[in-house]
Amino acid sequence: MADESTRNGQPAAVSIAPVTRIRPRPLSPNIQLYRPQLTSVLSIANRITGVISSLGAVGLVAWLAAAASGEPAWSGFRNAVVSLPGQLVLAGFTYAFFLHLCAGIRHLVWDTVHGFELRMIYISGWAVVFASVLLTALAWAIGLLAIA
Repeated sequence: MADESTRNGQPAAVSIAPVTRIRPRPLSPNIQLYRPQLTSVLSIANRITGVISSLGAVGLVAWLAAAASGEPAWSGFRNAVVSLPGQLVLAGFTYAFFLHLCAGIRHLVWDTVHGFELRMIYISGWAVVFASVLLTALAWAIGLLAIA
């Protein structure tokens, strides 16, 4: 019979740590302790707005197809777009487009190896948020003034 201090011909591991109750390991990142940072929120938002902008491109193709299909298709599409839910969806697409655009410009600046100081990262992050809101409001103001 093998010696109890060996197992499969190898010496048994000796634990010098006191026996403790085994707890499940926390999730990573620890959701109870983790506070989202501006950089992580903008990174996730940039990915989401890329997907939303792609869906908006499908809507643009539907708009062109409705315009090319004649009056019944065009009026149905127009009625959907001018409704309150349609306007909210268009505003969301507009904001998603500008957020993705501004975040892309921020990444282009980073590609030149500029703006990596912590202070500049936060300044550029908030600039992306404010510029997106401003550009969305400006685009809607110009659009509404053009049809008035």
